[in-house]
Amino acid sequence: MASIFELALGHDFHRLHPMLQKRFGVDTEAGYACVGRGTFSEVRRGAWWTVPFLQLGTYRNILFPDQGKNIPFTIENYPYNDDFGRPTVTFVRTLELSNSKRRRFDATMVHSKQTGGIVDYLGTHQHLATDLALEVLADGSLHLQSAAQRFYEGFAAFEFPAVCTGTADLYESFDDARGVFTIQMQVRNPILGFLFGYRGEFTCTYPVASQNTSNL
Repeated sequence: MASIFELALGHDFHRLHPMLQKRFGVDTEAGYACVGRGTFSEVRRGAWWTVPFLQLGTYRNILFPDQGKNIPFTIENYPYNDDFGRPTVTFVRTLELSNSKRRRFDATMVHSKQTGGIVDYLGTHQHLATDLALEVLADGSLHLQSAAQRFYEGFAAFEFPAVCTGTADLYESFDDARGVFTIQMQVRNPILGFLFGYRGEFTCTYPVASQNTSNL
């Protein structure tokens, strides 16, 4: 069975750099996960008025107001089948800040049979969901962009107005000369402008993955 990223990209999946095909080929039937370890050369946030918005995100591991340089991090992609039997992949980033504090971005990605794309459930409780647009660029790198965010809590379900959320653009590529993956991301709000972003590089290992758990 194809990974959720191959299902979403179709034939374009094979235009990805071969190392990105391996990284995003994570699936229970493939039998492996992907764990990256590296350094963010820069983590930055927007102007002071964005801090309250970012601080809210810390309660569910979605965003945070910290910033800095040369921050060690891990990025963990474990495949499993969720309670609905859907192929699912974790996308968890953990940052080790200089004051011994940890920060996390928690995300869980699921392939949608309805749209053919990927739905990204954000945070520890997965109450926020956004559709992802995936694009393979000419150099074989991958661009992921978030769309409108939806909120789910019990019987409550609604879409956030654009002014209350941010659009995330994530780019991943592979540097053949240095043998590392590169990553950069930024989140922008239509009113507040730039909210948060990072850039860095990492290497990956591919541990055997259980078919029943995310390991996180």
